[in-house]
Amino acid sequence: MYAVIKSGGKQDRVAEGQRLRVELLGQPVGTEVSLEPVLVVDGSNVLATPAQLKGASVTAKVVGEEKGPKINAMTYKNKSNQKRRWGHRQHYTTLEILTITAAG
Repeated sequence: MYAVIKSGGKQDRVAEGQRLRVELLGQPVGTEVSLEPVLVVDGSNVLATPAQLKGASVTAKVVGEEKGPKINAMTYKNKSNQKRRWGHRQHYTTLEILTITAAG
C-alpha cells in the first residue's frame, strides 16, 4: 500500500515506515501530523477522486529538522558598477510515515 501526499505545494509518493523531507512545517519534534492524500493505492484498489478520498488519511511523526545545501548567486552588469550577491538555504522537516488509512 502506498499513497501520494501533498505538502508544501509538492507531491511525494510514500509508504509506511518511510522517511522523507518536506518543507518546514513548524512542528516540534515528536508530534504527529496529518497529511492530505491525493492518491491511495492498495493492491488493485485505487482511490483518486475527492469522494473516494474523503475518509483516507496519512499520519506521520516529526523526526527532526535539517537544512538543505547553500545556494549562492550573483548578478553583474558590465560598465555600470552594479552587482548583487545573495544566498539561500532551505529548511526542511524530516517525517516518518506511521500509517496510511484508506476510506472505509
